Amino acid sequence: MQTKLTKLTKTDEFSSVFNFRKRLSSQHLSFHYQPNTLSLFRLGMVVGKKTQKLAVKRNYMRRVLRELMRKKQEQLLNFDIVIRIQKSFYRSDFVEIETEVDQMIARLKK
Repeated sequence: MQTKLTKLTKTDEFSSVFNFRKRLSSQHLSFHYQPNTLSLFRLGMVVGKKTQKLAVKRNYMRRVLRELMRKKQEQLLNFDIVIRIQKSFYRSDFVEIETEVDQMIARLKK
């Protein structure tokens, strides 16, 4: 469940994650992460207009990733994560995106 506590909203929160300089990358996604002292994970997303011009498609990508991360939230405790979308994807790529997220989470837990 996405609450205000589980979202990165402020510029300082995003900056602290980016300045920590830990990153995992795949074909479509880039996970920037930082451990936190909370007992929950917080999520932020960056989808630039260069990646996808249409707002409808940018919002679709955010919705898909938010739902995939919600399903995996028990595995991600004590992390602040910013997902940066590198390459546009749409409905036909859903299975591929789901496997990328699973692989990234597995790598993150190590």
